[in-house]
Amino acid sequence: MTISLERDEETGVAVVTLDRPERHNALTLAMARELGAVWRGFRYEDGIRAIVVTGAGGRAFCTGIDRDDAGRVPQPSSPYTIDDPLVAIGPKANDLWKPVIAAVEGMACGGAFYLLGEAEFLIAGETAAFFDPHTTYGMVSAFETVHMAQRMPFGEVARMALMGSAERVSARRAYETGLVSEVTEAGGALAAAREAAAVLASYPTGAVQGTVRALWSAKEAVRSQALAQAPHLVTLGNLPADRQAELFTSRRTGYRTR
Repeated sequence: MTISLERDEETGVAVVTLDRPERHNALTLAMARELGAVWRGFRYEDGIRAIVVTGAGGRAFCTGIDRDDAGRVPQPSSPYTIDDPLVAIGPKANDLWKPVIAAVEGMACGGAFYLLGEAEFLIAGETAAFFDPHTTYGMVSAFETVHMAQRMPFGEVARMALMGSAERVSARRAYETGLVSEVTEAGGALAAAREAAAVLASYPTGAVQGTVRALWSAKEAVRSQALAQAPHLVTLGNLPADRQAELFTSRRTGYRTR
């Protein structure tokens, strides 16, 4: 199983778990498709009024797309378009306006930001760490930085994206910059997220979903315009896949956490 679902009919809360701990919950193409289907399905489940998304195993929330699958995505020749299998893995991309809380333990990096960027808020265990390895391996961080620029100060997003694998943002620093709304003891993020989700699910549904929609409308225009630029920036700036693979193999350097 790669995506597991748990529904609590009493509280109205569902938990979506990326369930591939042996690969740090890296997303396969099948998982990406499954996530989209899960979010769309929740639109029709009136009994589910709030959702938590998390990763299994405690070592990672998600480490982006599985590199073994990434090379299987054919790309058009135009520099102005790209087929990105992670574009539609988030709830907002699938027109779901029920509140989603992310519970983060361990690593959250790269493509994980597609999911984190579309959650209402994040709760993290104290050992969680956020980073974006794209530049280290000759790839443009475009979609990821757009998502994070909606949640963090510009300078903090720029530093995380440009420093690549050399630096990780601790849960405490993520809290200080506004990316994370609450830091728990290690292993406590899911319980805290469930508790918050149960509160949201107990309120009148129309009021909650309307508030979610209003919050996103405040930044939707800027976000949409920025995401529209991402495909050709990726196409023009990325190194060829074979060169990326070489860098991935050779640049396994140490990092520091701040």
